[in-house]
Amino acid sequence: MSAAPEPRPSNFLRDIIAEDVESNKHGGRVQTRFPPEPNGYLHIGHAKAICLDFGLADEFGGHTNLRFDDTNPEREDLEYVESIKNDVNWLGFKWDGLYYASDYFGQLYEWAIELIKAGKAYVDDLTAEEVPKYRGSLTEPGKNSPYRNRSVEENLNLFERMRAGEFPDGSRVLRAKIDMSSPNLNMRDPVMYRILHAEHHRTGNTWPIYPMYDFAHGQSDSLEKVTHSMCSLEFADHQPLYNWFIEQLGIFPSRQIEFDRLSLTYTMMSKRKLRQLVEEGRVNGWDDPRMPTLSGMRRRGYTPEAIRNFVKAAGVSRTNGIVELAMLEHFVREDLNKNALRVMAVLRPLKIVIDNYPENQVEEMDAVNNPEDPSAGTRKVPFSRVLYIEQDDFREEPPKGYFRLSPGREVRLRYGYFITAKSVVKNDDGEVVEVHCTYDPTTRGGNAPDGRKVKSTIHWVSAAHAIDAEVRVYETLFSKENPDEVDEGGDFTENLNPLSLEVIANAKLEPSLAKAPVGGRYQFERLGYFCVDPDSVDQDSKPGKRVFNRTVALKDTWAKVEKKQKS
Repeated sequence: MSAAPEPRPSNFLRDIIAEDVESNKHGGRVQTRFPPEPNGYLHIGHAKAICLDFGLADEFGGHTNLRFDDTNPEREDLEYVESIKNDVNWLGFKWDGLYYASDYFGQLYEWAIELIKAGKAYVDDLTAEEVPKYRGSLTEPGKNSPYRNRSVEENLNLFERMRAGEFPDGSRVLRAKIDMSSPNLNMRDPVMYRILHAEHHRTGNTWPIYPMYDFAHGQSDSLEKVTHSMCSLEFADHQPLYNWFIEQLGIFPSRQIEFDRLSLTYTMMSKRKLRQLVEEGRVNGWDDPRMPTLSGMRRRGYTPEAIRNFVKAAGVSRTNGIVELAMLEHFVREDLNKNALRVMAVLRPLKIVIDNYPENQVEEMDAVNNPEDPSAGTRKVPFSRVLYIEQDDFREEPPKGYFRLSPGREVRLRYGYFITAKSVVKNDDGEVVEVHCTYDPTTRGGNAPDGRKVKSTIHWVSAAHAIDAEVRVYETLFSKENPDEVDEGGDFTENLNPLSLEVIANAKLEPSLAKAPVGGRYQFERLGYFCVDPDSVDQDSKPGKRVFNRTVALKDTWAKVEKKQKS
C-alpha cells in the first residue's frame, strides 16, 4: 500500500483552483501562464510567480505556458528572452507552450477594429501635455476628450492610417470608450494602442503601432484559454479593465487573480533600477553575484531547490509585506549543508612551521566529504611540515576568551595533530608572518591517547600542495533594509553598500579543488559556502587561478529567529 501524500500548506490560490476543479469549471481543466516582459533579467521576485504558475498547474494536472509580453520594442531584446528561458529551466520547470504577445498582434488589431465599429473605441489626438488635464484625479472625475465623439467611419480611417504608419510617434492613440468619471482611473478611457516607429525583436518594422499591456494581456490569456491568470497585487485595479475587454469581445473568460509580491530586505526589486545599476557600471552586469537576479544568484552559488523551498515557506497572501533576507539565506544554507562537499581553504594565509615534524615527510589525512551524507565518502588531504592557517586563528597577545593558537597554547588541526605555538617571525612592520610550532605525533587524527582536551580546532592547508585562488566575498548590495528609503531629492544609489565586494587575491586551497568545475559548490570549513565562478580558467587547457564566490556565510540568523517564533 502506497504512503499517503504529504499534506500541502493551503493558500487562497490553491483553494480557488481546487474549487474550480471540483465544480468542473472549464471541464476541470487548469491552464496557467508565466508572462514576463523581455526587458531585463528575472529576479528573485519573479521566482515566486514562476513557482506559483508552474507549481499549482503541476499539482492539479494542468499546463503552463511561457509567454513573453513583448509589446514594448524599445526596451526588449532577444538577450532577455534567452536569459528568461534559462532561468525558468534552471528553477526546474518546463513550459507546455512557448508564446509571445507579438504572436497575437494581428488578432489584437482585428479586435481593436471590432471595438471601434461597436462604438467602444476612438482615436484621440490629445497631446501629452493635455492628457493630465482631462484625466482627473482620485478625488475628481475626468472629462471627455473633444475627440471622443468622432464617428465610427472617422475612427476607422484614422486607426487604419495609424497602422499604415502615416503619423509620427505620440501624435495619436486609440482609446477604449468606457467612463471618464469612473472611480477607477484605469477605466477612464484607457489607451489601447500608441504610435511607435520602433523595430521589434521578432516582427521587425511590420508594426508602427503597438498594443498597451492592458489591451494585450487579457486577450492573450483568452486566446490561450488560460483558466487562472495569476499576477501581483499592483494589477488588482486593472482587473475591471481586464474583464471589460473580454466581455466586450465575447471571448474566453480568463480569470485574473492577484497575490502579494515578494519583497526582501536589503534587496532592490525594480527592474528599471536594476537596469540603471547595470548601465551605469555600478555592478558587473545582470549576473553580478550581488544582484537579486536569478542569473546572479546562480553565479553566486544559490541552488534552485533552495529558492523553491524559500518561496514555499514565504507563502502567499492578499497583502504585501517584506521578508527577511536572512530567511532566503537560511534555505540556501540548509540545502548546501546537505549537498555541498567540505574542503579546507585559507583565505588570509599565515605560515605555520612545525619544527619537530620531518622536513621531507608528507602524510595523507582522511577527511570527510560531507558529514550529512555518508555516501559522499572521504578524501585524502596532504599534511606536511609547513602549513597555512587563517591569520585570525593566531594571536600573539590573545584577548580574554580567545582559544585559538597563541604562544604556549595547544590546539587541534582539523584531521591532523595537536600543535603548540612556540615562537614567531615578524616583518619590518612588526607583523607576524610565520609561527613556529611543535606537534605531538601521538595525536594523529585529532585525539590524544592520554585523553587531554583542547578548546579549539582550526583548519589548514599544506603550503607545498596548496593551490592559489581568488576569492570574492560578497555582502548585501545595499546598506539599508529598504534601498528606496532616501531623503527628499535623494537617489536610491546613495544606499549602495561600498563594502559589498571584497576580492581576496591569494587564498590557499587544498589540492582537491585544482579541477573544481565551474558552478561547483563547496563548504570551506569554518568559513562558509563557496561556488566556482565562470571567470575560472579551465586548468586542463591553460594555467590560471580558480575563482570562488562566497555564496553565504555559515552563520544562520534566521534559524534563531524561527526557533524564537515557535517557542
